[in-house]
Amino acid sequence: MIQKIKILKTIIIIFSLSFTFSANAQTVEEIIKGRKALFSKNYSTAKRVQALASKGEFDKAKSLMIKMSENYKTLIEYFPDNSKEGFKTEALPLIWENKKEFNDLMKKSSDDMIKLTSLIEDSEDIRATLTQMMWSNCKACHSRFRAPH
Repeated sequence: MIQKIKILKTIIIIFSLSFTFSANAQTVEEIIKGRKALFSKNYSTAKRVQALASKGEFDKAKSLMIKMSENYKTLIEYFPDNSKEGFKTEALPLIWENKKEFNDLMKKSSDDMIKLTSLIEDSEDIRATLTQMMWSNCKACHSRFRAPH
């Protein structure tokens, strides 16, 4: 069993590295469309997390939280300098002007999703916990780094 876990971890690391390298070789259009797709996926996943947690289906919700966490980490790579404009990006220039702040928010969002996996089942108010640990990060990013739509 331990050997299988080590092999799985190695595969995940290799996949992550190859994904990062392939993201660097993408066109600006692919990068912008890719980040929009990841943000969209996280939004639809967050809605599913809320629905599952509200029904008490915590294991399914936790699995989705972990996926969201990974997406936030991946998103950091989707904002190279050459992707500031074009292809209907809604990303504000503030992202590149305050890159550390943006990256820190993506890391916090990722970390909060992992924390949420351990808090959600014992929460007295699931909706409030989701708002605090999940939706507030979405709002923080949208209000600071995304163009109004």
